[in-house]
Amino acid sequence: MKIIVGHGNMDLDCIGSIVLAKYLFPDHVPVKSYLVHPVARKLMNLYADRLGFWTTADLKGQAIERAVVVDTCAMSKIEEYFRGVPDAAAIEFEVFDHHPAERRDIPAAKIHERPFGANTTQLGLELIAQGVFIEPEDATIALTGLYADTGNFTHPNVSREDFEVAAFLLSQGASLTLVKDFLVPLREKQQIVLFHEILNLLENRSIRGHVVQVCYLELETDAQGLGAVIEQVFEVEHGEILFGFFFFKKKAKMLIIGRNNNARLSVDEILRSFGGGGHRQAASATVKTEEGRAFAERTLSYLEAMLEPAATARDIMTEIVDSVDQESSLLDASIFLESVSHTGAPVCDSEGRLVGFLTLRDIMKGRKGGQMHVPVRTYMTKSVVTAGPDTTVRDIDELLFEKDVGHLPIVEDGRIVGMVTRGDLLAFKRNDRRRKAELLGGLGIDGPGEARVAPGA
Repeated sequence: MKIIVGHGNMDLDCIGSIVLAKYLFPDHVPVKSYLVHPVARKLMNLYADRLGFWTTADLKGQAIERAVVVDTCAMSKIEEYFRGVPDAAAIEFEVFDHHPAERRDIPAAKIHERPFGANTTQLGLELIAQGVFIEPEDATIALTGLYADTGNFTHPNVSREDFEVAAFLLSQGASLTLVKDFLVPLREKQQIVLFHEILNLLENRSIRGHVVQVCYLELETDAQGLGAVIEQVFEVEHGEILFGFFFFKKKAKMLIIGRNNNARLSVDEILRSFGGGGHRQAASATVKTEEGRAFAERTLSYLEAMLEPAATARDIMTEIVDSVDQESSLLDASIFLESVSHTGAPVCDSEGRLVGFLTLRDIMKGRKGGQMHVPVRTYMTKSVVTAGPDTTVRDIDELLFEKDVGHLPIVEDGRIVGMVTRGDLLAFKRNDRRRKAELLGGLGIDGPGEARVAPGA
């Protein structure tokens, strides 16, 4: 059996992704999570027959050979589908996700990961590339997911591709009238009550120059749709950063929901340390704890440490950089690289300006052609990926990954002021993980990703 699944507590983007994935994988059966986000329930009810979702109970005892996963890369978000499934370790996974998460722990998965505003966009682009046309009802469902996850195309991570797929879905007959109806944010009476209560509880705090709005609320049991409530509060307040802390007494757990409008910060990165996840602009985490307000206050202390200015290239680069003159011969450059034990070096002109990059592979090409006497500029790579000294470490990580380069010259006014290598980046990440672990230890959490407070903490 082959299936298509998404993360638990399925939202509109997750459902839209599954609907489009059915066109790419017509022999796969879609399966719904035990939980569906409140804002998606009306759509699910209206299209129940058309969607044809199996339930997790239907999978019990089934031999699953393949699973397409959408809108998450984390095994913890899809575990519910594979409980009681025989030989789950042998399942072949293929993942389509748009979250910039570090936790990609689905075993041996083939991962398609592109940072669009909505995950639906990634599946839509596949359909466009393959020339696949879809039914108007499915186009409406997918467009609803696209609108929902991009905040009606207002979130900072919205891309050109999001608009392209929206146009494609409209061309397939998607109904904007239905999309608008499905996106009414607060449908249930309890959500509206909580919305007004949270507005009254909001307090502003100044943390390292950031205005952080905070609310703390104790509830007897789980309340569905709190993310939609916080989203609406955030839109009304037009704030910079918002954290909602919801303590469920009977279950002894804390739900933390974050929203962010600051392009230099990522609530996903912060809450990932608590076992949560999401996006740069929106994320959440659930922590098992017997404490309520005291834990929330300690978490805010952790945020104060985490909201320090973002590390940049200037903080991790090597300032002394060995370079090669563009007029030097390939032979001289080869001898030089060997003497300094480098596999490559930036190339500069007579005025010290960066003009290219030379690697041992380039030198090998010249040696094979008997051209070791020619100047370096003949064989160097002229299109060099560079960054400025104020480029954030997050952006450097993306550059090294997307461009598949091991060395990143740091350039200011055309001249090299430093170099960042993959080794520099890995060393920074190790130190950063160690710092986070120490901070989380103060909260009684064993380390990043451990969503449980240690006893007696």
